[in-house]
Order: sequence, then C-alpha cells, then structure tokens
Amino acid sequence: MQLAIIRHLPTSWNKAGLLQGSKDIEIDDVSVEDKAKIDENKASILNYQPYDLILTSSLKRTKQTAHVYGYFDMKEEPLLNELNFGVYEGKEKSLLIKENEDLWVNAPTSLTLGEPLLALEERVKKFVEKYKEYPKVLAFGHGSWIRAAISIQKTGSIALMNKVVVKNNDFILVGFD
Repeated sequence: MQLAIIRHLPTSWNKAGLLQGSKDIEIDDVSVEDKAKIDENKASILNYQPYDLILTSSLKRTKQTAHVYGYFDMKEEPLLNELNFGVYEGKEKSLLIKENEDLWVNAPTSLTLGEPLLALEERVKKFVEKYKEYPKVLAFGHGSWIRAAISIQKTGSIALMNKVVVKNNDFILVGFD
C-alpha cells in the first residue's frame, strides 16, 4: 500500500503550541502560506492518483482539511485519530517534553499519556493491515499518527517517531508492503 497522508491544517491550538490530541478543534482560516502549500500538495496528490480510498480521522480538523483540498466523499476511519495526550491536552507541548523528555524522544513505547503510545503503534499497524489490499490510499491525519507511521515503516516500531518532524499541511508518502 502506498499511503499519501496530509497532516491537517493549523488550528489555533497548533499556533499556540498546545497539544490537541483527542480534543475536536476546528482549523483556523486558511492563510496565504497555507494556500500556497495546498497548491503545491495538490500537484503531488495528482502525481499519485487515482486513489483507491480517501480517509479522514473522526476529528473535524481532518475532515475540514479534506474539504479545503476539495474532497467531500471520504470515509471516516477512527484508526487515524490522534494520540490521546491525557492531562497534557490543552497544555503546551513543551511541558510534555520537559516532563517526559527521555521517554518521549528515546523510548516512546514505554510512555503512557491518555493512552499508551504502544496503543498508537497498534492502531497504525491495524490500519495498515486493514487497508493493505488498497494500492493507493489518501488520508488526512495527525502529527503523532503520521510520525508513528513513518517510524513503523522504517523500523517496525514507533521507536523513532519523536525524532521525526511533520508540520501542519505536510504531504507525506509512506509505503507499506
């Protein structure tokens, strides 16, 4: 499966450096910079069409992003949902990193927030197993999920996920055999 995935457009919480996780936050108005990146991403999307399936998480920020990109007929897939950050949701990401830096960066599989990061790893693996029959999938998702997918594709686990940077509105290709 070739997974083309776009991280959702920025929200006010992203801009403030706050963790959203399972909170259902709406995207902000689309900026000029975001529009330029959308045009760039649309060119990349066209290079890999046709897609066998278009998916979003169950959180509205991914659905809104898909709509901005011109997609309205997509399937909601909860396996794409963002990591639940528990007590850190609504707080600055820097606080999570300060209080959990070694585990967050070097041993994410041993960390539990609102859910164990191993549960995120399992969700990504279940997603790959569920959709492996589709050669090309376009998805609108979240930062931690995408970083986890990249790490799993490279290493088989989420061990490196927090050494990867994925910005809002990034277009990422991840191949799974």
